[in-house]
Amino acid sequence: MQSMSRKGNCFDNSVMENFFGHLKSEMFHGEHFADFAELKVEIEAYIDWYNSSRRQERLKGMTPMEYRCHTLAA
Repeated sequence: MQSMSRKGNCFDNSVMENFFGHLKSEMFHGEHFADFAELKVEIEAYIDWYNSSRRQERLKGMTPMEYRCHTLAA
């Protein structure tokens, strides 16, 4: 697959590459799925968990959603 970043700028894809690294190591590695539909359901559940339940130390112990709401309220 070809990179979607601009020529000479490797940082354009860094956020998605980081996410896909987490996805592969935390959800996908070593798992087997019966079909594409099952894989799709699992990926959607992982994305929901990643954004709304995963607490991060760098976000002061908040989930990404809590941090966004907190920042917008300020």
